[in-house]
Amino acid sequence: MPDFLRFMSDIIWNSVMIYLLAGAGIWFTWRTGFIQLRYLRHFGKSLKNSVTPQPGGLTSFQALCTSLAARAGSGNLVGISLAITAGGPGAVFWMWISGLMGMAICFAECSLSQLYKERDAHGQFRGGPAWYMAHGLGMRWMGVLFSLFLLLSYGLVFNTIQANSVAHAMSYAFSAPALMTGIVLAALVFLTIIRGLRGIARLMQWLVPLMVVLWVLTSLLISAWHITALPGTVAAIVKSAFGWQEAASGAAGYTLSQALTNGFQRGMFSNEAGLGSTPNAAAAAASWPPHPAAQGIVQMIGVFSDTFIISTCSALIVLLAGHHSVDASLEGIQRVQHAMVMLIGEAGAGVVAVAVALFAFTSIVGNYIYAENNLIFLRFDTRFTRWMLRIVTLLMIIAGSLIGFPVVWQLANITVALMAMTNLTAILLLSPVVQLIASDYLRQRKLGVRPVFDPRRYPDLQLMPGAWDDVPKL
Repeated sequence: MPDFLRFMSDIIWNSVMIYLLAGAGIWFTWRTGFIQLRYLRHFGKSLKNSVTPQPGGLTSFQALCTSLAARAGSGNLVGISLAITAGGPGAVFWMWISGLMGMAICFAECSLSQLYKERDAHGQFRGGPAWYMAHGLGMRWMGVLFSLFLLLSYGLVFNTIQANSVAHAMSYAFSAPALMTGIVLAALVFLTIIRGLRGIARLMQWLVPLMVVLWVLTSLLISAWHITALPGTVAAIVKSAFGWQEAASGAAGYTLSQALTNGFQRGMFSNEAGLGSTPNAAAAAASWPPHPAAQGIVQMIGVFSDTFIISTCSALIVLLAGHHSVDASLEGIQRVQHAMVMLIGEAGAGVVAVAVALFAFTSIVGNYIYAENNLIFLRFDTRFTRWMLRIVTLLMIIAGSLIGFPVVWQLANITVALMAMTNLTAILLLSPVVQLIASDYLRQRKLGVRPVFDPRRYPDLQLMPGAWDDVPKL
């Protein structure tokens, strides 16, 4: 079974996903006028009044933290270790490139989700890829297909990955029984997800920044401790990315294809750009300024933070320890723990265990929010179905702590690709609308006024009633 899944994963990624992801990144970078470079300075303006509750939606900061909670999971630790193991240090370079292009993709999908959002029965904003497929493209069947892929991924497979990483980390560091770890994690998740969307968002806006800061500070301190090795590590990343290191030494090593494929694959799995998950959080925000592009810019910061800060910190830990020196018999998170032990001693295993437990906890909670959101689109949002989803989520957490590591990750690679292919196809078809959103935002910025989206200027967009009706007109 693992061999078959690996075969399917390799076919999908090597023959479709790499080209689709790179092509979409280049396309939206060009169509939006290099949005990830030009608009990054508007981040502060887009988060203005972000801590003040807005009627009908989350604040921009809450939406950002909620999406970052789902992003910042075991992929930032385990995934980076896997990428370096399979593709060498050069995989980190291509992860950066995928992150840079992913920022433009994230802007596109999150702006579209803001544009085509609607209010649910409680007045809360809802939206995401399924909504812009149904209303923007007029293809509800496509939205249904995407929602099913998302429920499979975020309701089932991804939660097993997070739990698997925590169980392995706790076993390595503290000899904790895997089943006990799974039960405790499931209990904590349950106590959180019953709080509802707004309750979860309020918790994430405090927990996620604290979690990220602690991991980044840990990495910076270790890097400062081994500062003499940093220049060589950075050089290895660049040289290995293009095969120069192996060509110069004459040794057999990682090829450009290995580095590129693994860098893009793990980068996308980590920052989720193009996957279609983040738009579910972006649509729930009452964006400020009241313009779809503003939330797209905010969510770009999530990709930047995940790829260039969190994942890079994890990569430095593995590379500074010498990825060839890490015990090859170890799998996943235990490789990162072994690397940390080599750098700071036995306490390193516990540090990583605590970090991955926090990352996995927030990620599972974020996953649940996305899955529940798509139940609403499928019109299955009843008390019974919500509780069924919660029960399945908890069962998958416990099961994930017990099942084998390779099977889980290969399943994740396949489900990620299915979601991404559906979502990327949709946003590419809607690229004229993305360009319209970006142009309208930039036009108002150039005029020196606060950008406000006026739906009366674009009557052909077929927006949902109530989504933008109460926005102040220019």
